[in-house]
Order: sequence, then C-alpha cells, then structure tokens
Amino acid sequence: MAFGSLSDSDAGGDLAEINMIPLIDVMLVLLVIFIVTAPLLTHAVKVDLPKASSSPNLTQPDNVQLAIDAESRVYWNGETVDAAALAERIKAAAARVPQPELHLRAERTTPYEKVAEVLSAAAREGLTKIGFVTEPAVKSAQ
Repeated sequence: MAFGSLSDSDAGGDLAEINMIPLIDVMLVLLVIFIVTAPLLTHAVKVDLPKASSSPNLTQPDNVQLAIDAESRVYWNGETVDAAALAERIKAAAARVPQPELHLRAERTTPYEKVAEVLSAAAREGLTKIGFVTEPAVKSAQ
C-alpha cells in the first residue's frame, strides 16, 4: 500500500514522487537561522591601537624613456645608442635601487623584432618595471 492513498486500486504501484514539504520546512528553518545569526558576525573587536607620527617613505623611482623609431634606431632618454651601449645602460639601470621604470615608446611601423629584442634584453638584465607608452586615440566628432 502506498502512503497517502486510501484506495486499494494503487496497491501494487511504487511511490514515484518526492514529498517536498519536509525539505521546504528544513530550508525555511535554515533560512531563519542564517537571518538571525548574520548580524552577529559583523561585530568587530574593539582594539585601542597605538598612535605614531611618521611620514611614509615614498621614494619615487626614476624612469628611463626608451624610444624606437621606424628605422629600428634606439634612443635612451633622447640619445641614440647602439646595441652594446643599450645593454650596458640596461645593466646599470637594473643594478640601481630603486629600480627605474622603463617607458618604451615605439612607432607604429617599428618592426616587432626590434621591440622584442629590447624587451628580452631588459628582462635578461632584470628590469621588471616596463611600460608601453601610447598616444590616446583621437575621437572623431559625430
């Protein structure tokens, strides 16, 4: 005999549906418990912290302006350098504390190979702060 049935016509059949009422009751009880306990979890511990008067030590690192033109000429802070001088200057910059930021400017038609060579030389010597400088896009008036 199946639960919830008063007739004998369904005596041989299995009960194929899940009774959802107890599951809903449990879910509502858990919801009420979470609603009640959630505000209790937001209280912070009151701690009397010591007062100190100090200024933060902000040392701004220098930056190196490195430009590459369309003919693959490399400029270090506006001065043309060859590959050997570039490697020496990158090595010297990587050894400074704090390490300077390398701002790389490359023309639109600069070969990617030259940009990759400069980036790999900087990474090989340990320069980690490298940024690409671009011009903002001009919005057309519409």
